[in-house]
This record gives sequence, C-alpha cells and structure tokens, in this order.
Amino acid sequence: MKLYNTLTHQKDEFVPNEPGKVSMYTCGPTVYHFAHIGNLRTYIMEDILDRYLRYSGYEVKRVMNITDVGHLTSDADEGEDKMLKGAKREKKTVMEIAQFYTDAFFEDCKKLNIKKPEVVAPATQCIGEFIKVIKKLIEKDYAYEAGGNIYFDTSKLRQYYVFHNFEEEDLQDGVREGVEKDDNKRNKADFVLWFTKSKFDDQELKWNSPWGVGYPGWHIECSCISMKHLGERLDIHCGGIDNAFPHHTNEIAQSEAYLGHKWCNWWMHVLHLNTNSGKMSKSSGEFLTVSLLESKGYDPLAYRYFCLQSHYRKSLVFTYENLDNATAAFEKLIARIASLDPNDGTVDSEKFESLKAGFVEAMDNDLNTSLAITALYDVLKADANGATKLALIENFDTVLCLDLMAKAAKKREEDAVANADPEVIAKIEALIAERAEAKKERNFARADEIRAILTDMGVILIDTKEGTKYKFA
Repeated sequence: MKLYNTLTHQKDEFVPNEPGKVSMYTCGPTVYHFAHIGNLRTYIMEDILDRYLRYSGYEVKRVMNITDVGHLTSDADEGEDKMLKGAKREKKTVMEIAQFYTDAFFEDCKKLNIKKPEVVAPATQCIGEFIKVIKKLIEKDYAYEAGGNIYFDTSKLRQYYVFHNFEEEDLQDGVREGVEKDDNKRNKADFVLWFTKSKFDDQELKWNSPWGVGYPGWHIECSCISMKHLGERLDIHCGGIDNAFPHHTNEIAQSEAYLGHKWCNWWMHVLHLNTNSGKMSKSSGEFLTVSLLESKGYDPLAYRYFCLQSHYRKSLVFTYENLDNATAAFEKLIARIASLDPNDGTVDSEKFESLKAGFVEAMDNDLNTSLAITALYDVLKADANGATKLALIENFDTVLCLDLMAKAAKKREEDAVANADPEVIAKIEALIAERAEAKKERNFARADEIRAILTDMGVILIDTKEGTKYKFA
C-alpha cells in the first residue's frame, strides 16, 4: 500500500511502527456550529482510510479530538472565539453549545456511514495533559512567558516549516484572516500554548495553571490528546489541507520538542470542497449541511458517492448539478446490482480473487476511490455468475460503505411490488386488512391463519407502529 505523505511530498510505502497495528489521529470538529459538507468530505476520506487499513488486515486504533474550548480564528490572541460566538448566537452556555453540536456532528457522520473513532476526546477533559506538556517545554527552553501568555519559541528548532519551504521573511503577520501582529512574540512564527491575558474578558472556560487562570491554545490539544491515547510514536495524522499550516506544523514543532524524537510518520491531507465562488465556509453563501441536502431530497450516501468519484488530493467542486449527476449514477448502480440474481450459481473463488485484485490495486495506490468504483463496474460487466458478483460487491462495500447490498435488496422488493399482478396486490392488501381486523377483535387464530396464507403466497409481513407492511420473499 502506498500513501501520499505530505511530509515527504511523495507516495511512500506504508509501514507502521508496530507490525499489524496502526495508530491514527484525526483532527476533530470545533463544535460551535453544524459541520458543512466540505468539512465532512475530509471525514469521509479519513473513514475510507480507516476502513481500508482494516480491510488490509491491520488492527487500527483511531483517536479524534473535539475542540470544545475557545478556538480563535487565528493563532494570535485576536479574531473571534468560535465557541463564545456560538454561545452568544444561541443564548446558551459554551458547554451546552459544545454538547449540541458534538451530537449533531456524529448524527451527520452516521448518515454518511462515517465510523465513530475508538476514542473521542473533548479538549476540556485534557487540561492536565496540556499543562504537563507546556511545563516541560518551558523547562527544555522551547517555550517562554510574555505578556501573561506562554509561547512556543520556533527559533529553537532546526526546521520549522516542514510541509512547505517557507522563508520566515516571506511570511507576513496576516497569513490568516484577521491576524494582527502580536508584540509579545519573539519571532513571527511563535504561537500561543496557554493564554492568561486575553482581550476576551467574557471568556467562559478558564482553568488554574502555574501561569495563572487561563485556557489552552488551539494547537496544544491535538498533540497532547494523541500522545495520551496513542503513545509517543504516531503512524498517521489526518486532516484538511488548511490544517497543514499552521496547525499541523505547530503540532510537529511542540510534539517533537517535548518528546525529543520524531513523532508522526505519515500525514494525510484532504483537499477542499469548493463551490463555484471558491472555498466552502460557514460564513459565505448557502450553508451546505447534510440536513439541507436531505431537505432537498438527496440521499446522504449519494453525497458520499459523489466524494468517492474524485481523488482526495484533488479539489472537488460542489454544485447541485454535479450532485444530481452523482445521484443519477448512484441510483443506476443500485439498479444494476438489484438486477443480479443471488441464486445464480455459487461463488467462483478464482474469478473472485481475479476481480478483487483490481479493487485492491486501486486502493493500494493512495486510496484511489475513483478507480475503485471503476473496479466495481468491472465486476458488473464481468463474465461471472450472480453469486460471485454479489460477493465481490459486498466485499468492496466494507470499504466504500455505500450500503449497496441493502439498497439493492430494497430496490428488488420495490420492483417486485411494482411488477406484481394488480389482482394479486389487491388480494394481499385485502388479507392484510382482514388480519388487522381479526387482531383488533382478538381473533388471533384467524390472524395467524392469514399470515400462513400470505406466507404461502411468498409474502413476508412486517408489523410496524404505522401498520403492517409487506415484501415479497
């Protein structure tokens, strides 16, 4: 398996620190608002990586942070505190906001078949770890106090700009929106580890520390949470490309200064989902969420399919026309799978392995999901029986996770009902109505008798709160 490594700027053969086991860290959401579908593209692709590693035989432990403490819009003490902004917007406490949007995030993940990591760690539950690491960085002379805040001293590093070949004089103070010059810094690239002096007098979440009452900087949380749960040597760190600098750059700086050795081997960055007007955000244009797509009649898994049609290292342009095209292709794919006969022969192991090789080759090549979907269509076109094709589709879908088998089964049921003789449908519905009346009159013997009649007709009854539904066996 070869994965592109942002650290080396090339595709490297993936070899974990410990044979057969993978430690994986994912930058989680700042839970002050709903996640937009651009954020979720990153989590979909990280989920694909997680699932493919397991598919390939690795034991994976994945950790994700939840940023539920003040996350500023820049690395200086300026801009807006996102958590406080959300609390003011909705007239709730910061922790109420955090809990609501954490739940909403994982509900969106569930709709998109994004597996929840083994460890989900809110930043507010790890304050002790942050303080421990910052204290050691001060002791090792990698950090200093100025103006009431604790800063990391980037001048002490042999190399700071690990992802890009920046020169310090090329970086202006305004590298991110709203960044203002911080006169407390010794060097332009220095960043805050702990705030005690902030322009936010109404900052709700503060903790005692050796340097006074305050709160952690954004970057320190991911380093500490990763080291706490995954140890001193991390295999893969994931995130959106906008996190490469400065967030991930700063994580590497503070982690390796603290540890005294290399921290993470592989860095996976997912490129942006753009609109026609540029990068997607919560503050510009229509706020595109999973719920909005659902309200417009889209299946969330059609959006997952849309994302998988493109490579994660390419920017993807979202328009409703593009999503419509993906939806149409997804529905045609389901229909083709539904047309396969599960009773057509038995699985041909030789053909199974031959066709599976195309899928594995695509995924081993830096998670090329576009070619993996092509491999899926190659199965549909192959000279193989229905049982073999369905076994392969089910196998591939443990990684793609598009619910292909369940959706195909539902399509078969719908088609069976739609193509049934109207007189047969009328008889079935009359018997179901008679059974409901028999149950109402507590004539359970007749109700059971009707169920048996329908079973002999090849009809399976499903009793729900909304009434009895049925499908053909």
